[in-house]
Amino acid sequence: MPRRPLPDALVHRLGSAEKLDRPAEAVARRVRSSLGSGALKDLLSGTFQGHAVHPPLTDVVIGSWLSASALDLLGGSGSRRAAERLIGLGIVAAVPTAASGTSDWADSTVGDARVRRIGAVHAVANATALVVYTASLTARRRGRHGRGVRLGLLGMGLLTASGFLGGHLTLGRGIGVDQTAFDPQPEEWSDALAEGDLADGAPRTADVGGTTIMLVRAHGTVRALNDRCCHRGGPLHDGEISESTVTCPWHGSVFRLEDGSVERGPGTFPQPVYDTRVQDGRIQVRLRQPR
Repeated sequence: MPRRPLPDALVHRLGSAEKLDRPAEAVARRVRSSLGSGALKDLLSGTFQGHAVHPPLTDVVIGSWLSASALDLLGGSGSRRAAERLIGLGIVAAVPTAASGTSDWADSTVGDARVRRIGAVHAVANATALVVYTASLTARRRGRHGRGVRLGLLGMGLLTASGFLGGHLTLGRGIGVDQTAFDPQPEEWSDALAEGDLADGAPRTADVGGTTIMLVRAHGTVRALNDRCCHRGGPLHDGEISESTVTCPWHGSVFRLEDGSVERGPGTFPQPVYDTRVQDGRIQVRLRQPR
């Protein structure tokens, strides 16, 4: 076994804590059931802006609370009012930040036990930090400035640990990133399958250079998309196919067959789409270049 740095070793142990599965999955199911699909889910996912909305929201919370701690330590008595306002701003921003993060986490727990466990602890740590900062603001407004500063520093410690876990979820487990970003793509015309094997309205998949591509014939036109949903990697060929769209079977993201664009979230990135042609009875594909 390779030797891990201490922080990474602790995260690895946390990801192996099976005792977290039952309560974490119960919460995740409740969140998925409550949000369903639609405008609120799209808003929390970041569909409107083309990438996850949770990371930039965390910058507001962390930046506000970190700045408040800096003023506590370096600003002197004249900066107390500003520190209070920054803590208040962070508390307000923490609400949509927590909502978007919980939505992302609930989608990611299916099939990935480590995300389920680490994300649950990440959420609990953030919630605890919010409670501590609220207590800090309350103490300050009651004239107990020293107590407020100590609570603020405790909250920053919790936020630092939680931020490390959040970074692992994004950078180590790929939460919030385009799941197709590193798939090898056929830049030149490449063979996919026999034309006769593709019936109208019935999707088929083909491995083209290491990437699974979904092909579907609609009204005589062959459409081709990357089969792995960019949101969480769901198999699109198992989803519902309409005349112009495909719906991911895992979380309900809807993509246009013509150009891969997102019609409904929680997916945020367009699905890779391929040009198609028929040569000698074989369907060939190549990655469509941006226009």
